[in-house]
Amino acid sequence: MANLARSGNGTTRRIRWIARIWGSLVLAVALLIFAGYAWSWVTTEEADPHAVEDYPPIENLPPILMFVAALGLGIAWRWEGLGGAIAVLAQLVTLPVLLIHWSITVGFPRYLVAPYGTWLIVTIPGILFLICWWRSRESEVTSSGA
Repeated sequence: MANLARSGNGTTRRIRWIARIWGSLVLAVALLIFAGYAWSWVTTEEADPHAVEDYPPIENLPPILMFVAALGLGIAWRWEGLGGAIAVLAQLVTLPVLLIHWSITVGFPRYLVAPYGTWLIVTIPGILFLICWWRSRESEVTSSGA
C-alpha cells in the first residue's frame, strides 16, 4: 500500500515521467556545456576564448543559476520536492535579472527564444516535479488518514 501511495495515480506518474525525461535532457545539455567550458579551460587556459572583453558581470548570473536549476532537476529524481524547489527558486532569481538586463520589449521576437525561451525550458520541469511532489504528498495523507 505504501508503494501505491508513493507512486500516486496514473496522472501523477505520467507527469513525473514527463518531468524526469525533460529534466534529464536539460541536465544533459547543461553538463555538456559545462564539460565543453572545462575542457577549453584545461587545454587553452581560457573558459571561452571568444568572450568579449569588459562585459558586465551580471551576465554571468543567469547561466550560473540555470546550471544550479539543472542540478536541481537532477536532484529531483530522488527528492522531487527539494529538487523542484531548487530549480524553480533558481529560475525565479534569474527572471528579474533577465527582465532588467535584457528587456523583452527591445528585441521582441529574438528574445522569446533566448534568453526567455531557455528560461522557460528549464523552469517547466521544476514546476512539474513540484506538482508531482504535492500530489504524492496529498495521496500519502489521504491513504494514512483513511
